[in-house]
Amino acid sequence: MNNILDKDKFSKRASRYIQLTGQVGGLLAKLGANRYLGLDINKDKHALNLKKNLGEVKGPFMKIAQLISMIPDALPIEYSNQLMQLQSHAPSMGESFVRRRMANELGENWKKFFLNFNTTASYAASLGQVHKAELKNGDIVACKLQYPDMESAVTADLNQFKIILNLFEKYNKVIKTKKIFSEIKDRLVEEIDYENEIRNMNIFEKIFKFNKSVNIPKIYRSSSTRRLITMSWLEGQSLDNILLNSKNKKELSERIAINIFNAWYMPFYKFCVIHGDPHFGNYSFKKNGDINLFDFGCVRLFPISFVKAVLNLYYALEKKDEDLTVEAYKTWGFKKINKKLIKILNLWASYIYGPLLEDKKRLIQGEKNRGYGLDVANNVYKELKKIGGVEPPKEFVFMDRAAIGMGSLFMKLDVKLNWHKLFKDLINDFDEKRILKERNRVIN
Repeated sequence: MNNILDKDKFSKRASRYIQLTGQVGGLLAKLGANRYLGLDINKDKHALNLKKNLGEVKGPFMKIAQLISMIPDALPIEYSNQLMQLQSHAPSMGESFVRRRMANELGENWKKFFLNFNTTASYAASLGQVHKAELKNGDIVACKLQYPDMESAVTADLNQFKIILNLFEKYNKVIKTKKIFSEIKDRLVEEIDYENEIRNMNIFEKIFKFNKSVNIPKIYRSSSTRRLITMSWLEGQSLDNILLNSKNKKELSERIAINIFNAWYMPFYKFCVIHGDPHFGNYSFKKNGDINLFDFGCVRLFPISFVKAVLNLYYALEKKDEDLTVEAYKTWGFKKINKKLIKILNLWASYIYGPLLEDKKRLIQGEKNRGYGLDVANNVYKELKKIGGVEPPKEFVFMDRAAIGMGSLFMKLDVKLNWHKLFKDLINDFDEKRILKERNRVIN
């Protein structure tokens, strides 16, 4: 029996390799033809087709493609722009697929759990899609249903990703990719285990139990499995819709920004936990500015020493303390620290910490243009290239991803806030023993 299952898994992985090799190989071939042969490639059209095709393939490579698109100079801007949209605009699977998957998770009589079940997906993403339903007790729920064979997909997609990173590192040695691959691999394996996601949701429910401005869905365990999460349906609107219909857009935007700031930073500084996937599709908003937070597959727990180093670097920049700067970078795991590397890393740090250092109301990007963040990233990238590159700590992969996602949300809201005061209110009682105690409380 095991041999049959192994062969079945192998055939699924092989099929996946063929699908992805066509997409990835096609991308590399097109870019190579453009770069080395001087052929005129319509990048906008090809990038749009690539996004469409990867969306149809589904699976973790959609998330991987997003991450690739965030590495400066890894892809032409036309491709980066399209791939960044993958998770928010994924095509959904049909009704017959849904019925088969639900029967697989809850049994042939799966409908006995529900008064109503909408087989048309309300949302679709990289690893699964969400269906609105009504339980027998009248509760309205969201059923997050994973696509089939995700274990095979993760294996296939990670192998393709490793090939891409190796090619990228050969072409451009600025970023050493071994730890990047390790971190993404660990998180993707966790993300297809919905039991793990349920545990993460319980953590965030405890964190925000007494903060009603951030809403976490309630879990219905009796109708949930490792591949299906049934949770309360939280009513809310997209950011665009909620602001469009607001009578006081400025005040509502500020309230939403503060709530998003606390939804991300409070778990990080109070519990050393991060929600690592803050793209627009993982929030919805109520008319009063309260937020609903979704998708807890990508949650990371950090060592308390790592978060303390984040604060130490803040204080080092504030006081211009070079010794504390070096200590922070060493704690994070940067190797071969010298003055040149510190200067380059401080370019990055000054941008990230900039809003938190100025005790005044300001835009998150300051008075710079909207492309300022990308300009800083590219400048850091160029300077690292001059000194032979760097291997970033693996914790940075999703911390940076979250910071970029947060920055995009704040820029879209276009609000001026005193980010320094919001930050200080969160960190003023940072105590390692207390945090350890509190973290153990919410985890267990």
